[in-house]
Amino acid sequence: MYEVYARAGWGSVLVEAALKLGGLPYDLVDVDIRGNPDDRRKLAAINPMVQLPTIVTPDGTVMTESGAILLCIAERARAGALAPPPDDPLRASYLRWQIYLVANIYASYMIDDAPARWAEGDVAQAAIKQRADAYRYDLLSILEQNAGAPWFLGERFSTIDLFVSVMSRWSPRRDWYKANSPKLYAIALAVDEIPALAEIWARNFGPGVED
Repeated sequence: MYEVYARAGWGSVLVEAALKLGGLPYDLVDVDIRGNPDDRRKLAAINPMVQLPTIVTPDGTVMTESGAILLCIAERARAGALAPPPDDPLRASYLRWQIYLVANIYASYMIDDAPARWAEGDVAQAAIKQRADAYRYDLLSILEQNAGAPWFLGERFSTIDLFVSVMSRWSPRRDWYKANSPKLYAIALAVDEIPALAEIWARNFGPGVED
């Protein structure tokens, strides 16, 4: 059983969705690392960065970093369920764009979450956040240009599609995707309709869930 430290609407939803589709059993440990000091200390004990997602694998290994976690899950899931296998011609493209998403687009949300890390004062923080948003639009434009259909890799579903779906629910949100990235928007909508994920989407992005 995998243990997933989670918060509704946060990056942990990626891990929930991957485990569900990969047929791997898991338990959720809900933590409010912004509002509950005890939860923050509990997570810090296994992840000094105090970030989500964090998981504990069935053998007791602690894993952090969303990209590494999803690659690990894809390797352990049902064959081909979440990623092209190593000998598949699509494997190189999968690895390229999976790492691109994590290292560039996903990482840009660190500025949104805590602009005080990068600048002092409200005006400076607003300015750096604005520049980060503009850079994210450029990064998403590159992703859009390389997206296939119905999934990012064409006919093969992968964890890339999960990233696209979840990130489209964050800034700049779905209306922006609809107007500026129609291929990514179509992928996000297609992932929404996967029956096995309906409960996860409702719990993480339903009414009353914080951003």
